[in-house]
Amino acid sequence: MNLNVNIDHIATLRQARGGKGPDPVAAALIAELAGATGIVAHLREDRRHMQDRDIKLLRETIQTRFDLEMAATEEIIKIALELKPELVTIVPEKRLELTTEGGLNVSGNIDKFTKLCNRMHEKEIEVSFFIEPDLNQIDVCRKVGANMVELHTGSFSESKSESEFKTNLKKISQAANYAHSIGLDVAAGHGLNYVNVVPVAAIASIKELSIGHSIIAKAVFVGISEAVKDMLQLIRQSGFILTEDN
Repeated sequence: MNLNVNIDHIATLRQARGGKGPDPVAAALIAELAGATGIVAHLREDRRHMQDRDIKLLRETIQTRFDLEMAATEEIIKIALELKPELVTIVPEKRLELTTEGGLNVSGNIDKFTKLCNRMHEKEIEVSFFIEPDLNQIDVCRKVGANMVELHTGSFSESKSESEFKTNLKKISQAANYAHSIGLDVAAGHGLNYVNVVPVAAIASIKELSIGHSIIAKAVFVGISEAVKDMLQLIRQSGFILTEDN
């Protein structure tokens, strides 16, 4: 199973003072050296954290896999087509939200998302959709031409009881297994941390995890390298060996 580290919150800290540091590009390189198999960055329309300069430098410097999170707007689509990251993850985006609040409704605009996939594939860019663990949405993602789905783990991460935890974990497992069975790669992310990641990492049909906030929060105390290594150790404890091909 792969670990993709989201570095948005390094840019959030930088933007709080409007200066040059801390540099999210430097953070990405440290995360790679610590064992991250991919880097995730979300270029929002309002540029609240990651900036165009960051995205361009990431494309030029990181040695693993670059996942550009983005809304399906023409401005950001054109940037993605020019930069050619290995993967784009299409997410819903609201101006006032603190972070992405839920999965994308791909079935709400099949024609739009089919055209988006076609445009990305012409540039050899893979496409993932960030969705709820819902079988209908998974079917639609395959229909429009997605290569991958990223299952939103927010409800699981916010579980208030053991029964709720088990129910939400089962939904993720069933959705991941179904997506895998129809030929889609599967990722998972949102709210995963050092306490709850192991049972999700133990789902064999999930290929990669996308984790940002908890790693960056721990890095405040122990540094990015140690925070990434600690997360990788937990993933390995799930019973799977971390390799690029797993």
